[in-house]
Amino acid sequence: MEKSDFRELFIPADILLPTGCDMKKWSVVACDQHTSEPEYWERVDNFVGGAPSTLRMMLPEHTYKYPNIGELISNAKASMARYEADGIFKVYESSYIYVERELYNGKLRRGIVGAIDLECYDYTDGTKAAVRATEGTVVEKLPIRIKLREDAPIELTHVLVLVDDPDMTLIEPLSDEKNSMQKLYDFELMEKGGHIAGYRITGELIERVKDAVAALADSKRFNGHYGLEDEPIMVFATGDGNHSLATAKHCWEKLKPTLSEEERKTHPARYALVEIVNIRDSSLEFQPINRVVFDVDPEAMVGAMLDYFPDSHLGHGGDHEICFVHGDHTGIISLPKDSGALAIGALSKFLDEYVPSVGGRIDFVHGDDVVVKLSQKPGRLGFVLPAIDKSSLFLSIIQDGALPRKTFSMGSSNDKRFYLECRRIR
Repeated sequence: MEKSDFRELFIPADILLPTGCDMKKWSVVACDQHTSEPEYWERVDNFVGGAPSTLRMMLPEHTYKYPNIGELISNAKASMARYEADGIFKVYESSYIYVERELYNGKLRRGIVGAIDLECYDYTDGTKAAVRATEGTVVEKLPIRIKLREDAPIELTHVLVLVDDPDMTLIEPLSDEKNSMQKLYDFELMEKGGHIAGYRITGELIERVKDAVAALADSKRFNGHYGLEDEPIMVFATGDGNHSLATAKHCWEKLKPTLSEEERKTHPARYALVEIVNIRDSSLEFQPINRVVFDVDPEAMVGAMLDYFPDSHLGHGGDHEICFVHGDHTGIISLPKDSGALAIGALSKFLDEYVPSVGGRIDFVHGDDVVVKLSQKPGRLGFVLPAIDKSSLFLSIIQDGALPRKTFSMGSSNDKRFYLECRRIR
């Protein structure tokens, strides 16, 4: 892409917001949350009742295995059409939305809602696209999402896309301009989701957003920042909602052959509504997801790991230090810098090769204490991973590709993006 083209990578959209609705009932959390807690969604359903709500236009992920899933998909699309017919939506043409989300812990997360060009996004391994995935995409999770999006009149988003902007040139300056913007919403989110307010970005501020994106995509700045040379530019990386963005990409690629060249340039399905957030935002907390390996010889596995990584050793002193535990024994494996940009990426490469070869099994665990508890029994080896350095995440993706699934968590379930803004895609 030419530098000027990057100004069109993330563009304003014709955004739909409801009018005359109880916004607390309208906005619900991302579909992939509380998958093991159907009681959460039952509470939300009872709270929403018959009021207009994004709950009626989406499907919580725990319903994907229901025998009547086809009927549920049809009902969701019917709700979209009914809301349109009832005139619930007001269109805010050619707009970004500046978002301030006060999380339940009191921290403030800032973002910009707009449309990202799916022609510049690729979730496959080894891609050099301008927009990439942070974690591996599980294709088995896509079919239901695809059926829900195909032929749907409206999209709603829970996708958080990361930008690495250490000088805070893209999002943060909008905070000083919000008093001159039109406030579009301002309300408390349900289920301890915190507070959210949105402000319409129009006119000259749109050009400032586009210019800031283009500046971040400058090749000299990009390669210099990461200590690289002639590396294809990555501007954005999906933080949360990668499978939903991958679904949008799949549907666009399926539709594209049916369109003329001119139609492809402007068709609404070419774009997906997302919220851009700065990975340097102090409210964003990245927690590693630990590993416990079952049905292995712990000592043999530690030895194999030392053999796998040249110049690794037991004890402190490495660029990456990973704590391991089995029974009453704990230790440290130190890995060299060239093993990977992040400790979790290096460990996952080893586990993906070694564990299947010995018939073992991996579990993904939150909490160091849980790792210690699970690793007490024979035939188990637990790994407690160091905190993720946010500043290294983009470099890791650029150098090593998308990280394995279940690498990190961006905050608690309360902090995940809530469905709120919508956009027509037909």
